[in-house]
Amino acid sequence: MTRYKTIVTLFAVTTAIAFQTSPGLAFTSEAQQMCSADAMRLCSSEIPDIPRITACMVRHKAHVSPGCRAVMDREAAAARKREAAAQ
Repeated sequence: MTRYKTIVTLFAVTTAIAFQTSPGLAFTSEAQQMCSADAMRLCSSEIPDIPRITACMVRHKAHVSPGCRAVMDREAAAARKREAAAQ
């Protein structure tokens, strides 16, 4: 894989995770570190389409690594708390 494609992939994956939880949430370095390999393994055919990567990661959540699942769960819980507080 070329360096450019790797950079684009990492950006797409981390952005997808951020969009999954909240459109205004910036992606974290933890999400990038924990989920990039899973996204490449499970959703490489969707790259660089961020909405499709997001949907793919959500569909395959049961198959992601424990670290990635923990990040996804934490960010989803934080987004729910923010939404509840805004109401």
